[in-house]
Amino acid sequence: MQPCCVHTVLLGFSLSFPWDFRGKENQRSHGIHCLCAGRIFEKLRICSMPEFVRFVHDLQPLKKDPDVRVTDLRYGTIPVRLYQPKASSCTLRRGIVFYHGGGGILGSLNTHHSICCHLSKESDAVLLAVGYRKLPQHKSPVPIRDCLAATIRFLKSLKTYGVDPARVVVCGESAGGAAAAFICQNLVDSPDLPKIRAQILIYPTLQCLDFQSPSYQQNKNIPLLSLSFLFYCLCSYLDISPSWKSTVLKGAHLPAEVWEKYRKWIGVENIPERFKKRGYRWMPREPLNEDAYQEAKFMLDLANSPLLAEDEVVFRLPEACIVSCEYDLLRDHSLLYKKRLEDLRVPVTWHHMEDGFHGVFATFDMGFLSFPCSSRIMNAVVHFLKGL
Repeated sequence: MQPCCVHTVLLGFSLSFPWDFRGKENQRSHGIHCLCAGRIFEKLRICSMPEFVRFVHDLQPLKKDPDVRVTDLRYGTIPVRLYQPKASSCTLRRGIVFYHGGGGILGSLNTHHSICCHLSKESDAVLLAVGYRKLPQHKSPVPIRDCLAATIRFLKSLKTYGVDPARVVVCGESAGGAAAAFICQNLVDSPDLPKIRAQILIYPTLQCLDFQSPSYQQNKNIPLLSLSFLFYCLCSYLDISPSWKSTVLKGAHLPAEVWEKYRKWIGVENIPERFKKRGYRWMPREPLNEDAYQEAKFMLDLANSPLLAEDEVVFRLPEACIVSCEYDLLRDHSLLYKKRLEDLRVPVTWHHMEDGFHGVFATFDMGFLSFPCSSRIMNAVVHFLKGL
């Protein structure tokens, strides 16, 4: 196993985490060296920490599958990677558009190559992975616009790729799950494009309002996504000053009328009681900080918080497969969106990983660094795809 494989599983650990996860000294050493070196290069203004980490991860040789044809393309300025089963088919194949995770900071076409290759092969699908542009050069809304533009281009090219226009699915992990949800919403009224058949959301990021729900309190120090690292990603991606962290955590970044408007969708009463038993305590919000609101109010944009879409949009969305993980800071995003969809009679297939944590899917096919949970997520997704 080469060192860069170890870097891949550790790339999302926050610096506040004690680095002895699973008790492997080599994992701890490589992870610290990778992130510390990135910080040094950033302070020396040689390159940013995210650029350095992505560079190291992309040094890993890509595994080849003799049954899948892989082609690197560009849709304008957007790099994409096409996965096509080599076996001949007498019928049109299903299509998948895949958006990787990483908070707009980490992740790439290479880090999720094995996942995409396996999905294409096992579900007999033509898969397009979108290598959207990321920080530090490209902040919001560039990544989500790249995902939308690439999806539209793919939908207009289905005949070229031998894809059945009635069986196109969008699939995303973490920040990529947010992209998948937003794109489904955005394209619901596009009569000139094939309709999205289904959405697969793997522990998605779906709202930027409330940071005191049960999962935020219970899992604030759990890898691969701690509360500190989430705010690093959020502030970098949305170009918000980190000095507002305490204000946002206390709910003082939004006025009372906004909280009241969205309570019906994000209120803690929408979360099943069994998810509140592990160390949750209700906390009152502090009065509005007007300056924080003026800087952070675009958190309410649907591109950043697709959970806030109006009912007339949500009830027309395609069926969903949602994967949530118990030890995930963002677990409640999935629970809240699941309830919204079900309340509006949108079919939902839900898989909850009791031993899962944020980012675990990225460990799929990484040898001894893989977690059993990652394979169960893959099997659930493939099973859902085969049923479409």
